[in-house]
Amino acid sequence: MMETLHPVFWILGTILLYGALGLLLVLVIEGVRYRRPMTLVGSAISLVPAILVGRLADLPAASKYFAVFAVALVGLYIAFAAGPRRVEDWQRIKRRKEYARKVTLHLILLTGAAIFVVPFAWLLTTSLKEEDQIFKYPPVWMPTRQVEIELDGRQYKLSTMQIGGQTANVAELAEFEDGRKRVRVLAGSPDAGKTLVVERAALAKIRKFALKWENYTEALEFLPEETRKGLLYLWNTVYITLLSILGTLLSSSLVAYSFARLRWPGRDVLFLVLLATMMLPAAVTMIPVYLIFRSLGWIDTLRPLWIPTFFGGAFGVFLLRQFFMTIPTDLEDAAKIDGCSHFGIYWRIMLPLIKPALAALTIMTFMASWNNFMGPLIYINSPEKMTLAYGLQLFQSAYSAEYALLMAASTLVMLPVLLVFFFTQRYFIQGITLTGIKG
Repeated sequence: MMETLHPVFWILGTILLYGALGLLLVLVIEGVRYRRPMTLVGSAISLVPAILVGRLADLPAASKYFAVFAVALVGLYIAFAAGPRRVEDWQRIKRRKEYARKVTLHLILLTGAAIFVVPFAWLLTTSLKEEDQIFKYPPVWMPTRQVEIELDGRQYKLSTMQIGGQTANVAELAEFEDGRKRVRVLAGSPDAGKTLVVERAALAKIRKFALKWENYTEALEFLPEETRKGLLYLWNTVYITLLSILGTLLSSSLVAYSFARLRWPGRDVLFLVLLATMMLPAAVTMIPVYLIFRSLGWIDTLRPLWIPTFFGGAFGVFLLRQFFMTIPTDLEDAAKIDGCSHFGIYWRIMLPLIKPALAALTIMTFMASWNNFMGPLIYINSPEKMTLAYGLQLFQSAYSAEYALLMAASTLVMLPVLLVFFFTQRYFIQGITLTGIKG
């Protein structure tokens, strides 16, 4: 019966862990900020019973996990409850509630962030592992490499094995087709210098923390020679991405300015029609668009991947239109009095005022163009015109068993997107949150 309750104990123990951690942070913040050393001392003393339970209690792992944090939570709550209770301490009580609210919110956000970071962390660490560490359970999060030793001017991998009831260090000299290995016993053992043939399972590798950066260079070397180690794929992707960003910003901002600031017959009806196109699945228009590009002779060229962006998109137009509508009309009226044309108002006044929205649209266009796989798959046939996303898919098909190399290639393709979003996330969030706010 106890074994069936273990998952429940792990879950309840985790809940208690969060509660204890929240109370501890509240007490530490209060003690440090208001220079109350007794609060810090009380927090430390309240954790002593939990430490004793963890070290002395003879319980199963899940039960001990539950018991430790249950005792910690009770001790910290006693220290928390021993705080202010008099009427004149209402300000301190209010501060405690505010600390508790903020700590709870940050713990929830940090937990969510950790959950979403786990897949990327696994991708990154796997790209730096040796093959025999990839499928180990529980997963190996810190990549290690087998220690090597120099014998007779050559490097050999180092392992340990049991010889006569003693552990001896051995150098792996060679491996046979049946899985057995020829090893030499090293100094420090009574059998030092002997050469043995043993089963692979009898050896325990001696490892140390080290990153296998060779996975990245090997992944590039696996690519066809005409791609110049992937530089051709990179150039095609950068070329398409830059032109797509330019086309999206230029066309979407012009159309959005027309819908937001100019008055002409049928404007609102056409805007509704434009928004209605967002409900059309891409699969519905895929064949007609392909036939159009084929009639233009653009198949197996990069043009279908960037020229459509110069005709605007419903989402970009809607995003910028909402931002244009937040700008006061007084600026536009003053420019008209000074003799500025509509295009001058758009270029000199409106565009500088919607930089956050333009930055957000730039980031989204960059990510969509960089990761575009369906477009190259449909329109590109020549290997020298492929993009990174398409090249990564071909790499996966050809070397599906090389997991470390595949993860290294995926990291290389994804790294520019992560860097762009990391350094521009402030503009992205600002552009999204300010859209639709009246100024």
